[in-house]
Amino acid sequence: MQHEKLLENSSLLKALSSREVQTYLNARHFRLLSYGKNSVIHMANEPCTKLEIILSGRVAVERIDESGGLMTIAEFFHDDLLGGNLLFSKSAFYPMSVVSKQPAIILEINKDLLFDLLCTNRNFLRMYLEYVSDHAFILGDKINRYVKKTIRGSLISFLDHEIKRQGTYHIQLYMTKKALADRIGIQRTSLSRELAKMKEDGLITYDAKSIKVLIK
Repeated sequence: MQHEKLLENSSLLKALSSREVQTYLNARHFRLLSYGKNSVIHMANEPCTKLEIILSGRVAVERIDESGGLMTIAEFFHDDLLGGNLLFSKSAFYPMSVVSKQPAIILEINKDLLFDLLCTNRNFLRMYLEYVSDHAFILGDKINRYVKKTIRGSLISFLDHEIKRQGTYHIQLYMTKKALADRIGIQRTSLSRELAKMKEDGLITYDAKSIKVLIK
């Protein structure tokens, strides 16, 4: 089987035997789909009708801001689930677009089969509930940070995190300014303006590859 290793490395699928997985694939209750880079997986307001397991690649939840710019709200990687917290909701619609940022392979699980597995396989149920519970909190926290914080507040939170992670006030940037803007949920031009203001206020100095925090 072409994607056998990817399927074996899925935490949720470990609750099933390889024979069960193959049976569901043959019956098309499980479907393997491939997406190229920057492919739209789901549009905003599209109905959520199945569970999806990311077997490889990187997937992003994106939205259009008030000025028409594109912002990345959250990213998902190998072993993450799409639709797990939506599928059995009374309003089962994707609130934002879902896009593959790298080539991705995704396993779709039919909703009716998923319900049967949750009812009959205790290990599958436990792993599913653990994932949905943990990630509903994480995603909600990310969205709250984007919505509630000012640009400076979001940038200061990022700097504070990196100071603790790198152990220095002279932070090395491991991403482009565009990627940093996406991470904290603002436009690239807004990030540049705020960095310039913070420099004028004597809070930081910066160049293309680093930011030095002056106020400790």
